[in-house]
Amino acid sequence: MSIPLKVVFAGTPDFAARHLQGLIDSPHRIVAVMSQPDRPSGRGKRLQPSPVKAVALDAELPIWQPASLKNADSEATLSHYHADILVVVAYGLILPAAILDIPRLGCLNVHASLLPRWRGAAPVQRAIEAGDTETGVSIMAMEPGLDTGPVLLTRTLPISTNHSSGALLDDLAQLGVTALVDSLENIHNLLATAAPQDDSQATYAHKISKQEGALDWSAAAAVLARRVRAFHPAPGCYTHLGGDRLKVLSAHAVDEPHEGNSGEIIAAEEAGIRVSCGEGQLVITEAQLPGAKAQSVATLLRGHQALFQPGQRLGDANLS
Repeated sequence: MSIPLKVVFAGTPDFAARHLQGLIDSPHRIVAVMSQPDRPSGRGKRLQPSPVKAVALDAELPIWQPASLKNADSEATLSHYHADILVVVAYGLILPAAILDIPRLGCLNVHASLLPRWRGAAPVQRAIEAGDTETGVSIMAMEPGLDTGPVLLTRTLPISTNHSSGALLDDLAQLGVTALVDSLENIHNLLATAAPQDDSQATYAHKISKQEGALDWSAAAAVLARRVRAFHPAPGCYTHLGGDRLKVLSAHAVDEPHEGNSGEIIAAEEAGIRVSCGEGQLVITEAQLPGAKAQSVATLLRGHQALFQPGQRLGDANLS
């Protein structure tokens, strides 16, 4: 067993909170937790703590929520903790070089991809959308570039055809916690032998816009099925049914041609709503109408069969 480290942890969403809890349960000492400022949420728009802050409060750890780290006050605050290392997981704020240089052993990042593939904001979603068959977590020594630092350790995970981004992120969190704790256990050797990334192999996981969730029925069904999985639970995929927006929560592709127009409903039955695509058919198995709860297609059709008659077209609101 190596000597326990003094750790400052920086993170914000649930994925990061899982890692914080893993460190709390480890021999290492968390001297402070950084998270983004509380944000308004819910119908009342009340300020809500991030999942990381909630875990920190429960563990009675010191919490620091700077709006920015690009100032002398932030440098002084981080220096005050005399941390051996700063662990960053989905924090959401840029760490300038002056901050990265403060901890004795530098800063580690847990990134949810096999770097250099899928640097950037949405690696899990982009991996599913692209049809990757595997992903994983990379423990990276941070430097000022975007996810460009040398990689200390990687752990791989296959992507199944049933993985949504939410389910895959959950599996990666479990993998990431063990990878992070193992990295801290052997930190000196790993830092000494960390492999630089091959920048020529880098791909970028750009932030996902809500507009990307609109299903283009002229695309291949296999492409649309991956997008539905990649964007669930957020930002979600949708299409138009008449003048209403229909959220598509679960779907799969079948390689069967059809002479109908792209977006045309071929059949609506309990097993799914079949829609003609540019190539093949997309079978919608779970959806949500405006003002209603998410429902399986079997349940949805019991109350709204008339909305999904064969020949009806999905897509642009003006088509129906």
